[in-house]
Amino acid sequence: MALLDVSGISVSYGRVNALTDVSLQVNEGEIVTVLGANGAGKSTLLKAVLGAVPVKGGGITFADTDITHAAPHKRIGEGLVLVPEGRRILISLTVEENLRLGAHMRRDGTAIAREMDAIYARFSNLAERRNMLASCLSGGEQQMLAIGRAMMAKPRLMMLDEPSLGLSPLFVSKLFDLIRELNHDGLAVLLVEQNTGKALSVAHRATVLELGRVTMAGDPKALAADPALQAAYLGTGEASPA
Repeated sequence: MALLDVSGISVSYGRVNALTDVSLQVNEGEIVTVLGANGAGKSTLLKAVLGAVPVKGGGITFADTDITHAAPHKRIGEGLVLVPEGRRILISLTVEENLRLGAHMRRDGTAIAREMDAIYARFSNLAERRNMLASCLSGGEQQMLAIGRAMMAKPRLMMLDEPSLGLSPLFVSKLFDLIRELNHDGLAVLLVEQNTGKALSVAHRATVLELGRVTMAGDPKALAADPALQAAYLGTGEASPA
């Protein structure tokens, strides 16, 4: 049974169809990546899963529970979290205050303190800056803070929207190492990422969106070898994008 099951959902913004009959699954302990050009509907898909935009058709199940019409805070409480594009940390708050925001729905104070210590152990840069304003962090450190904040919600599945955007090559490598580590620890991941090569290298399965529709899905190695995908997203091959 899939941890997350998105079944034939459609989303519209007014008269514009952002998603049409989109389906995908994420199993326990799995990384699934969603690829596509700007405007393909990738971010809309994540927002629909979180409940930030309504679906007009289809359904969404998480951990055997129908969450199609559940409020976002209910989904977060069930262990479904989103690290949005642009990180969206609060730069006027300290590193520690940002992390504590991730646990605002929890009441298990002892566990929260233990997990805060674990995050500081994993992210030594954040530990050294715990009392500094988040505005003082580099872009890469802010991304790590955004992921750490999401981890404080105790997720079963973490959705990442373009996490490598604007990061230096060094931090991109660190980011994907982190994604592998979190997944190795049992966290399921739904990854939207513009760095197609890196995304395919960590994913167990991949889905390609074009103009709000699924056009390809399957094994990342097979998709990486597809001439159309190579031409459109990997910068190789001679085929033209569909």
